Amino acid sequence: MTVDPLPATGNPSLDQLCVNTLRFLAVDAVQKANSGHPGMPMGAAPMAYQLWTRFLKHNPAHPAWFDRDRFVLSAGHGSMLLYGLLHLTGYDLPLDEILRFRQWGSRTPGHPERGLTPGVEVSTGPLGQGFGNAVGMAIAEARLAARYNRPGFEIMDHFTYVIASDGDLMEGVASEAASLAGHLGLGKLICLYDDNCVSLAASTELSFTEDRAARFRAYGWQVQTVCDGNDLEAIGAALESARADSLRPSLIMVCTHLGYGSPGKQDSFEAHGAPLGEEEVRLTKEHLGWPAQPPFHLPDRALGHFREALARGAESEARWDALLSCYAREYPELAGELRQTMEGELPSGWEAVIPVFPADPKGMATRIASGKVLNALAARLPQLVGGSADLNPSTFTALHGMGDFQSVLRESGDRQGAAGGEWGPAGANIHFGVREHAMGAVVNGLAAHGGTIPFGATFLTFSDYLRPTLRLAALSELQVIHFFTHDSIGLGEDGPTHQPVEQLASLRAIPRLVVIRPGDANESAVACRVALSLKGRPVALVLSRQSVPTLDRSRYAGAEGLLRGGYILADAEGAVPELILIATGSELSLAVAARLKLLEEKVLARVVSLPSWELFEEQPQDYRDLVLPPGITARLAVEAGSPQGWHRYVGFTGGVLAVERFGASAPGEVVLREYGFTVDNVCRLAREQLGRAGATQA
Repeated sequence: MTVDPLPATGNPSLDQLCVNTLRFLAVDAVQKANSGHPGMPMGAAPMAYQLWTRFLKHNPAHPAWFDRDRFVLSAGHGSMLLYGLLHLTGYDLPLDEILRFRQWGSRTPGHPERGLTPGVEVSTGPLGQGFGNAVGMAIAEARLAARYNRPGFEIMDHFTYVIASDGDLMEGVASEAASLAGHLGLGKLICLYDDNCVSLAASTELSFTEDRAARFRAYGWQVQTVCDGNDLEAIGAALESARADSLRPSLIMVCTHLGYGSPGKQDSFEAHGAPLGEEEVRLTKEHLGWPAQPPFHLPDRALGHFREALARGAESEARWDALLSCYAREYPELAGELRQTMEGELPSGWEAVIPVFPADPKGMATRIASGKVLNALAARLPQLVGGSADLNPSTFTALHGMGDFQSVLRESGDRQGAAGGEWGPAGANIHFGVREHAMGAVVNGLAAHGGTIPFGATFLTFSDYLRPTLRLAALSELQVIHFFTHDSIGLGEDGPTHQPVEQLASLRAIPRLVVIRPGDANESAVACRVALSLKGRPVALVLSRQSVPTLDRSRYAGAEGLLRGGYILADAEGAVPELILIATGSELSLAVAARLKLLEEKVLARVVSLPSWELFEEQPQDYRDLVLPPGITARLAVEAGSPQGWHRYVGFTGGVLAVERFGASAPGEVVLREYGFTVDNVCRLAREQLGRAGATQA
């Protein structure tokens, strides 16, 4: 339900008072903290004021109202601009928190953090990420609108606004995301570009001189220029034009002055990343006609004008609630599904459609098993949306028959998507193209928007392109799922450029990221169930290219043990084991085969499947000790990746069969054999561990 922009105040003195209130709230906070970035808020205050007081649909008393416009400060170093807007418009961010800017325990950290500060949609600061998040938010709005809106009931109808800096547009992730947004025709995505020609270290003349307007026009964006960043009328007109263009995302290039009003530091990188200094603050206030004392001066007229957002927001949300009630009477089934979607709940009994795979010595690749699970669930879970970085035939993540997310206006021939079903904004398959970095940022934005459970997919080795976005997903506690296939040297002929070695360890190093490397088809099914059930936790599913046996669960423990991260798959025939073999992924069946051979030699071995270290570490200590008894020191971990971290589970005397050099181009089974991943070698190393343990005890 779009809300028309408010008319201009017609009161230039009030407008100027409000703009300067916003400016100097930022200046004073940075100066008090003796840390921060004052220049950006000083220059961008007019565009932010115009957007937030005339155009932005939001309710400060209810920041989570679902049909609010989304605002992303991609230039997160200018965080005081956002904190000032939130405080002034009436969010639960009192002045005391502004006074504690960048201090321990405050809700005003150096860069905005989702979940910490009311009104902050995404965590920003690493440049370009917020821009990519905004593309994901715009996709979410368009898809939800296509699925749920009906004539007379525009339940989903909101814009996504971004303020971005020169640094944002320099980063490659923004280029990738902008290209995708232009292709998709995301008409409700509007970016205000703070075009001040200054970066943290110098003028952009030294590094960033391309024609940005031409670049974005080539991407398919509407591009406008506001030559004077203090011209509120021109900024308002540009925003109105952007909102009216439903066919293209919009870039508004606003020419501003970094550190506007500072006699000694305006347009200088010295105003970018450090406080102005007490004397320069005094001179700037004098130059702009602002009282030097007291600091944090908030004129009543300005505060009253900003706080009009409270009544306006409450009214907008009340109208939307009334519309939603009428919608529920007209379309009760859709309304029920929508409410469940908005609340992040899954439909009752959704797990029942997850397939159970029969035992099969030949088995299947875990990437194929996960693809089968995804497709079994797709029709039951309207929230499920995502795609791969142009790798659907390899990652098996296409949702068959669910359509492709595309602009309805793009010529499409027979309008049949690659995965079947018509393409259009209601499609569940997003074709990210070869853009892993943007894919990560977009799925984060989809999750932050709400109403979706997004996923991305690529090869594990290319998770390196995604590390910034994975880290931010974990930091922001977003429910996103990444399918990383081709998970080891076992992928074969593509060779060392595509064979991951260190990536698994690097993913496990990210706090809050749940990494799961299932060992067969049924563990893959349970892993998908975990990923869809975990709220506020990103999940990386690490999957094989090559086939692995589907274990006979009548002989071995059920795959549900994966829910606890690790479990005893096979034990020592009722006796106390002498040795523990620990494995993940495709090496699990290798450990099972080695156990049987060791049994022939009268060596009693336990096999522990440990697909998720994170889930296992969350279990009670007594359970972990049950699976890995402290008294059994003869242990061998088997995993075709870096050994880093494994001594947590095998101890300093235990062994690890791992990969400590790059791979090689050859058939996968040959590479694995040459690197020692054979039953005979596992048994040899196991016997060595038994010998070491015996010598230690002696």
